Amino acid sequence: MTRASAAKLVKKAFLEALESNDYRTLEEFLIQKQIDVDTVFEVEDENLLLASYKQGYWMPSYKLQRSWATALHISVLNGHLESLKVLLKYKATVNCRPNGKAPIHIACEQANLDCVNILCSHGAKPNCYSLSGLAPLHFCSTKMSMPCAHQLIWKGADVNIKTNNQDEETPLHTVVRSGIPEMVAFYIEQGAAINAVNAHRETPLAYATYWALNGKEQTYSPDHHLICRMLLDYKAEVNSRDEDFRTPLHKAAWNCDHVLIDMLLDAGAEPNVMDDNGCAPLQYVLKVTQVRASAQHEICYQLLLNHGAARIYPPQFHKVLQSCYSYPKVVEVIVNSYEHIKRTTKWRAAIPDDIYELYKDFYESLFEVCGNTPRSLKHLARCAVRRTMFNKCHKGIPLLRIPVSLKKYLLLEPEGIIY
Repeated sequence: MTRASAAKLVKKAFLEALESNDYRTLEEFLIQKQIDVDTVFEVEDENLLLASYKQGYWMPSYKLQRSWATALHISVLNGHLESLKVLLKYKATVNCRPNGKAPIHIACEQANLDCVNILCSHGAKPNCYSLSGLAPLHFCSTKMSMPCAHQLIWKGADVNIKTNNQDEETPLHTVVRSGIPEMVAFYIEQGAAINAVNAHRETPLAYATYWALNGKEQTYSPDHHLICRMLLDYKAEVNSRDEDFRTPLHKAAWNCDHVLIDMLLDAGAEPNVMDDNGCAPLQYVLKVTQVRASAQHEICYQLLLNHGAARIYPPQFHKVLQSCYSYPKVVEVIVNSYEHIKRTTKWRAAIPDDIYELYKDFYESLFEVCGNTPRSLKHLARCAVRRTMFNKCHKGIPLLRIPVSLKKYLLLEPEGIIY
């Protein structure tokens, strides 16, 4: 047998011992110096648990199914503590990154506290970066990995370390995006900067408002709502602006998330701030009304208008109908925010015939009251009260000593028909 063939057999036997946690056999190989402790193996890795690649680089697909790894990586991946201790006893390189990740990154991603403890006690760097620019704390992105994060911070990990890539996220950004309130509270207690910004100038609050909507399922996350509440209680900047001059309220409006719109407005969010395209939050709601099937759209519009949001320019009201014809309650809320608005020929053209027939009573009432005659005295009185209170409608109207039904009327609660 040639020397190369013998070495190949030894390497295969060593790998089998690693995968089965046969630490006694591993130690025999290492005692006899039949194989180097830092030998690199090529192993199956379909989920990329061992690999990390730089952003912006193309890799052939076949490369993404296999990774290079040392024995230390394989032991950490499988959670084989006995093998891990043997390898470290024989001076395995604890911060080696053959395929972009150090063992400490894998231990954190696997939420294996025992492995994290062992690696840290043998010199693993708590702030080292993977090839894709993530520090160990960025891999602590599940509730189960909180003990790992605690251990890393105790060992000197920087709670405000930013990813070394094009995103520049802090660990707080990471757990906010993942929707883990417990981790958010822990990081803040450990000194995480509440208003830290990433490369796009987005704060954790902006992240929480944006990621509260599951775009694929079109469902809203109570955990992200809770995180927003926590961040606001910790005095997060409610009117922070990202690189496109969007505030958290813009993002909540884009999601048609009435819970967060209410929360942000109550915390002092400015309803008329415009982004770099000249759009205020109300315009954001208008843009996505048709594609947010699970939203309570009329509440979003009520909240914004009751906090003093600027109304749609009357000659452009046909665009409201183009976006909201399937939601008569929305149309009613917006129409009732004007003292009087006159219909144009564009209005009827904006409503498909089948939708018009489906909501015929409502749309007939809309066209009737938006003619040349003034609205009812009751409606004009409503507009007078709202004009006096302006952006304090949400606070002032509930304090009036009038019946609840009138309070709802003043706050633009839809009734299903326009008078």
